[in-house]
Amino acid sequence: MKSLCAAVLLLLLPCLCSGEEVALSPSKQLYDREGLLLRSILSQNNTYYEPVTLDQISPWLISAVVAAEDKRFYTHSGVDMAAILRATWQNTQEGKVVSGASTITQQLARAITPRSKTLWGKTKEALDATQLEKKYTKEEILEQYFNLLEFGNLTQGVQAASRFYFNTDAADVSLSQAAFLSGILKSPTYYNPLKHFERALKRRDYVLKELYENGFINDEMYRLALEEKIVLQPAPRPFYAPHFAQFLSAYLPAQDTQIHTTLDRELQTQVEQIIKNNLARLTQSNVTNAAVIVLDNASGGILAYAGSADFKDKKHSGQVDGVRALRQPGSALKPFVYALAFAENKLTPATLLADEDTFFEGGFRPRNYDETFHGLVSVREALANSYNIPAVKAAEKIGTTQLLAFLHQLGFSSLTKSADFYGLGLALGNGEVKLLELANAYATLGRGGIFKPLVLATSPEVKLPGKTTRVLDEKTAYLISNILADNQARSAAFGLNSALSMPFEMAAKTGTSKDYKDNFALGYTSRWTVGVWVGNFDASSMQKVSGITGAGPILHDVALTVQQKYPSTAFTLPTGVVREAVCGESGLLAGPSCTHTHEEVFDKAHQPARCDGRHANIVKRVQITAPQAGDKFMIDPSSPSASQQLKLEAQCAQAVCRWSVDGKKLLETACQTWWPLAGGKHTVSVQCNGQSDQIPFEVLQ
Repeated sequence: MKSLCAAVLLLLLPCLCSGEEVALSPSKQLYDREGLLLRSILSQNNTYYEPVTLDQISPWLISAVVAAEDKRFYTHSGVDMAAILRATWQNTQEGKVVSGASTITQQLARAITPRSKTLWGKTKEALDATQLEKKYTKEEILEQYFNLLEFGNLTQGVQAASRFYFNTDAADVSLSQAAFLSGILKSPTYYNPLKHFERALKRRDYVLKELYENGFINDEMYRLALEEKIVLQPAPRPFYAPHFAQFLSAYLPAQDTQIHTTLDRELQTQVEQIIKNNLARLTQSNVTNAAVIVLDNASGGILAYAGSADFKDKKHSGQVDGVRALRQPGSALKPFVYALAFAENKLTPATLLADEDTFFEGGFRPRNYDETFHGLVSVREALANSYNIPAVKAAEKIGTTQLLAFLHQLGFSSLTKSADFYGLGLALGNGEVKLLELANAYATLGRGGIFKPLVLATSPEVKLPGKTTRVLDEKTAYLISNILADNQARSAAFGLNSALSMPFEMAAKTGTSKDYKDNFALGYTSRWTVGVWVGNFDASSMQKVSGITGAGPILHDVALTVQQKYPSTAFTLPTGVVREAVCGESGLLAGPSCTHTHEEVFDKAHQPARCDGRHANIVKRVQITAPQAGDKFMIDPSSPSASQQLKLEAQCAQAVCRWSVDGKKLLETACQTWWPLAGGKHTVSVQCNGQSDQIPFEVLQ
């Protein structure tokens, strides 16, 4: 009865109208820099879809669909009344639905706007079909039909289906293959060739029979097509660099379907294997994941991008992207602290800094990784060996506000808090940044101080926000690179045969965050940059795994691989950088009286003074003379508290000292001042002439 009512309602269709529009949603093909397919990104419909024009579709496919689905396609106006009456009669006779009457145009309308299989839903579908017939030619309807309908297994459109099932284009399928594909359209689930091949084969035979009985093919063609063996040859669906593909997809123009990226597929595969090999040795140290990015310095292009050890590893959150995750970089920010200090003529590579127990403003009291102090060390030694206290002193010289502004220039947009929020701890990496940002900042050093936004694809060109800007002069960038490439200088902390030691010139730096939750290793040459992160996505601590033991070996192996494919030369000595003999006892240019000298590099415009041999005046430490270390004082309860003050006195060549007690700064004053007694154990510190001293004492109550 329902079918009969539907037939009556359809008689009124020419008087009705519908406003449905065709909306195709293409998938995108990502290729590497050599034109190798990386992967296909699903369309907005979550399908693999490759649009083609009607002349790119085999005539056999067109004939097969018309014969099997809609014999009167070329004569009806969207709805086949003869088919409806036939289906109504058959379904009434059988008492159930055994035959349908949807035309190709109706199927297209349903694909554009899916509707319920109710009486009204079918009526609206028919309305849409008549409107499509008014708006488009038969050829245009067929083209949309073949592009929009789904063929199962996430394939949308005949081109994607032809490629997936037979690894060929829609224009090149045989008669038998065309009938096979056409048969799937009846029910992509029921006739799914990967699960129900025999069903799909029987449906092919039915389509061939329809072609034959309706005069589309002759006896011989029918026989040969039936005899042709259908062999499924599913085209591979590559899944290279999934994190990179996710990252890139957010920046792609909607109209582009063929994307040529900067990625190197071969290198990507090698990097992923290196990660797996190295994590295998760290399993017992609670290390479950790593991320690596490789950059081409000249273009800013991303050559390799591995966001985790295994994208499919749900246990260890493999779908989290470690390249873009926010992590504390530890010492990995130190090179930029010294770079700014060089640029502002606050320090040189030879400047001596005191690596000693020091209280900074706000009670900040950093410690070195090795829990020891190293006395007077040059900036070269301090940076190469990653000593913490000299780095904080360097940051103190330039100011946290200036340092944060400089880091923003280098692309660290993740540092969104104020300078006061980070404090001097910013020099030691207390702010969260991305490996992506770190790698490009190091690439800026490799480019001689020029920041470039990263490039993800060349056709169409896809760049991250930002513009090419010089943020450091070439000489300063070279000085930092020269220090970070000095294997001898870092040997005190890392040894001569560490993971950072390479058979070619490479500048390198590691970083380890608090409680061993993250560690980094970054290396760069004049041509490329490698960034590595190692840790756990659940934020659990590793077991004493530092940058040199965790991320360092991965950096070493990746760098060797990259150098083999993209060989790089040594850093070029810029004009204006000079090599001079330095006095080891003063950090100044060596004079006639200096006996302990070594060679150092300088920006000629910012060379230190010449040493006059009076080393004692230059390197003599400031010394607290009152109180003495371990002194104990008693508060007299019978005396006014305002009158009970402790004399602080220091011996220093300058007239002004900077005092602090327990990290709380006193006013800058002469090298003699007074402090009101307060009960408890205390530490008094003084800074003068670039040096400092501190002693403990106690006040009893």
